Amino acid sequence: MATENSGKRGAGQSPWRLGVVSYLNARPLICGLERESAVRLDFDVPSRLTARLLGGDFDAALVPVIDLLRHNSELQIVSDACIGCDGETLTVRIFSKVPPTDIRRIHLDLDSHTSVILARLIWPALYGEDVSFVQLEDAASLEQCESVLLIGDKVVGISPDEFRYQVDLGSAWKTWTGLPFVFAVWAADRARDTRSLGEMLSAARDRGVRKGGQLAVEFGPRHGWPAALAQQYLERYLTFGLTDKHVEGMIRFFDRATASGLVPGAQELQAAT
Repeated sequence: MATENSGKRGAGQSPWRLGVVSYLNARPLICGLERESAVRLDFDVPSRLTARLLGGDFDAALVPVIDLLRHNSELQIVSDACIGCDGETLTVRIFSKVPPTDIRRIHLDLDSHTSVILARLIWPALYGEDVSFVQLEDAASLEQCESVLLIGDKVVGISPDEFRYQVDLGSAWKTWTGLPFVFAVWAADRARDTRSLGEMLSAARDRGVRKGGQLAVEFGPRHGWPAALAQQYLERYLTFGLTDKHVEGMIRFFDRATASGLVPGAQELQAAT
């Protein structure tokens, strides 16, 4: 168990610069860190965090796991905290005006690299291969979409009247593999010594999990969530620990993404020690 003082920086040291997902689902992972003088938080959509981490903006960032595979020679996992699920997610969904087996084109929300690859793997496996994937240009085009992958807080505002059918990709992955899924992990440059940072991030996660209901009430409405639904989301739907089963699910995802040709092969994953 990490201690409350883990990750403290000594006199003269710069604060840890952390890149954080700008959605409600990241709040349990940074609980209390906004009050730490040794930490600076910078929020962005998941798809931009990896490039900013590699570009030197951060000491560590909450990156999409598929980017960890793509940049495995450069990045390491630094904490057992994560954003995951063991079934339904609520916020990684394909919305459709036609039944899933009748879908011929899926527009993709590119805010999450991982969810895009997950959709491209799941659809031919569970619903048929005769489907094309295209970029969602902007929100104004949503009404013209037959079906669309959306992620994060924006999902809360989608009316069932707009899209009659919904497929939750967390549930679909569980049906397909029987395993949990991991969407994002804390990562840093392989050359960095991040042991104290990893302890601090795990301790923040532990606090956040204990205070999930409070975080839902405080931050849910800021992200467009009704507080009661936000509490269910943080306490029942999401998982925040990188268990052995989660790691197994992550490796299964990497293996299938690589075998499909959606990402190149990579070295074995490494975590900070």
